Amino acid sequence: ALRDAWGVAAALSTRAALAMARGNLEAMRGNALEARGHFIDLGDAWGQLKATEVLSVLAEINADYELAAGLHREGLRIAESLELWSEVSRKLSGLGRIALLAERLTEADELHERALRLAVDQGNRPVAQFAELGLALAARRQGRLDTAEEHLRPWREWNRSRGAFTGLALVLAELGFVAEQRGDAAAALALHQDCLATARVTGDSRAVALALEGLAGAHSLAGRHTRAARLLGTAAQTRTLSGAPLPPAERGDVERISARIRESLGEDAFRAGLEAGAARDHETAADEEEKFLTDHRHTA
Repeated sequence: ALRDAWGVAAALSTRAALAMARGNLEAMRGNALEARGHFIDLGDAWGQLKATEVLSVLAEINADYELAAGLHREGLRIAESLELWSEVSRKLSGLGRIALLAERLTEADELHERALRLAVDQGNRPVAQFAELGLALAARRQGRLDTAEEHLRPWREWNRSRGAFTGLALVLAELGFVAEQRGDAAAALALHQDCLATARVTGDSRAVALALEGLAGAHSLAGRHTRAARLLGTAAQTRTLSGAPLPPAERGDVERISARIRESLGEDAFRAGLEAGAARDHETAADEEEKFLTDHRHTA
């Protein structure tokens, strides 16, 4: 019976992790909560660690940063007690992300640097990537674009060569935003188009929404403001339908891009573009962007 109970808990934990990869937030929550309860009853610390990982990611997505930090700290205690040093690194990075979202940037860098050193010591490249992407996110928030790019660039081909599309989509999005903030519309467009194609492979609508936001930035930089407004409208609606609208702490890119579009179009035309974008689904928007890419190549 004990083995059966553990098998059920492990299956629920696996289902939660698969739901996380697909961006299915409701399945993440239900499976992870049930798995955690079973693992607590069984006294299985490793299982609790796996379940709290999913729940902490979910809390961060839902902008419940206090809950996310508490879950990361719980996971950190478990990982340290089990001497699972790669998991310790992952938890330090998780706490670093929360510090970053709270604009405690020095603390975020310290946590991510500790996490990176530990991951490198363990020879764990995926966990090292998680830490280094945190350093890149903080650098870009502070306008240190060269530093952000240095942290990001090695991971583009690393993810691509392994078919790690979720990681690749995020790296491409971040590189695209770096290019946009430098004022390089062509590079930003190419990176975000690559990001969109990659995000579609993941099946995660939130990853597609991020790519559409990036494309809005690239198009607005090139003067295609109406197209950009529509993309922002589609992205916002996609996030809402996924159950996770973009929280205030993560709206910096959208607000920067929106300000540029609004300045060019005026408030009424900007709002009309958002509404038009919200009326189409993200697959339609993505198809239209792929057609734009094909047409753009033929006329370039």
